[in-house]
Amino acid sequence: MEKLSKTLTRTVVLECYANRYARGALREIEGTYREMLVEMVEYAVKYKASQETLHSVFYEKFREKYPWLPTRVIKGAYRDAVRRAKSFRERKKKGKVYKDKPEVRRVTITYSDAQDWRLEDGVIKLRTHRGWVELHYRNHKQLHRYLCSGWRLASELRFKILSRKIVVYLLFTREFEVMSTKTR
Repeated sequence: MEKLSKTLTRTVVLECYANRYARGALREIEGTYREMLVEMVEYAVKYKASQETLHSVFYEKFREKYPWLPTRVIKGAYRDAVRRAKSFRERKKKGKVYKDKPEVRRVTITYSDAQDWRLEDGVIKLRTHRGWVELHYRNHKQLHRYLCSGWRLASELRFKILSRKIVVYLLFTREFEVMSTKTR
């Protein structure tokens, strides 16, 4: 018998509401993210580019064009573009794609570092180019269960904007020890 450590990850989905100022700031980030993503996905599909390649080609360009945009949002766009390009190429091999380049329809923005967002007192605070904005959510049983029962809040937060609502995805992780029996 051997002890193994396993990590479980769970996602809690919250419907949040924000004032007009916060929604405007988040929409500006979403629009910029979409423009960057379209350009990077086309490049990644055409040249089979990796995250490192996208960084070397696009980082300086986007820093000059959007100096107000947090760097982590640009880096999140690299990861998203590479994933979408890889998925497109795989689907194209299987014959499930009917276009020559992928189409970016839905956008989910990732804040990959906990220093850019906070969860405190029933409010999620996000750092934007206009300062910190607040997203309010109603009581959520699953969120409270994970917060109070030993689960650790991961540093990544994802969100998407659906008209007046903002859907936030919070990730929780927990380490478990599992007994394993090895057979030879």
